[in-house]
Amino acid sequence: MSSLSVILITKNEAANIRPCLESVAWADEIIVVDAGSTDDTAAIARQMGAQVFEHDWPGFGPQKNRALDYASKDWIFSLDADERVTPQLRTEIEQAMRAAEHDGYYCPRLSQFCGKFVHHCGWYPDYILRLFKRGAGRFSDSLVHESVLLTGSAARLKNPLLHYSYLTADDVERKVEHYSSAAAQQMFQAGKRSNLAGALLSAGWAFVRTYVLRLGVLDGIIGWRIANMNARTTYLKYRKLTSLASQ
Repeated sequence: MSSLSVILITKNEAANIRPCLESVAWADEIIVVDAGSTDDTAAIARQMGAQVFEHDWPGFGPQKNRALDYASKDWIFSLDADERVTPQLRTEIEQAMRAAEHDGYYCPRLSQFCGKFVHHCGWYPDYILRLFKRGAGRFSDSLVHESVLLTGSAARLKNPLLHYSYLTADDVERKVEHYSSAAAQQMFQAGKRSNLAGALLSAGWAFVRTYVLRLGVLDGIIGWRIANMNARTTYLKYRKLTSLASQ
């Protein structure tokens, strides 16, 4: 039977890492690349049997490629610390590896926002390529919103990967700041520029796209909050880009 490496990148994920690794304890190998956590993330991961490697932070894509380079098994499953593999998804992963009909597999991802799983807003089914043959995929070099660049064919799995992405209001604010800063830096490096009008128009479009076109209205107050979060993240991204360009 084919073997599986699960790879993760972490920083200060002590609240998440144990249940995350428990959900993939059945894997043949678990690789964690940690970016200088100041909490017990690395210690907990080692207690759970993971191989832990410590590095600086070059961005999401480059960091995941570091984790990928440490993996030694036939197949790779990329996982984030705030995600969980259900028993049903495990069974489907094992079946896919045995059949080996494709080089990679997309998982639907079901995300939670402040205690509620979200089925609209463009959040579900949110197919992401997470399972692939070692040597058939690398991550893009994007600082944020990285993706797997696959060589070969791909198919979709049916059972969702659970994503506990935004647990509290403080968590929302922290991620808005983090993702807007990373996105602004990435756009700046790509030579993009913005202004106040562009930031406002882009933020307004982000709200409409999330709440109306992607049916966030059907998620009630949670959909409204997600639409506002997307609008704020977009606005901050472009304002931070303007600040970078003026330095």
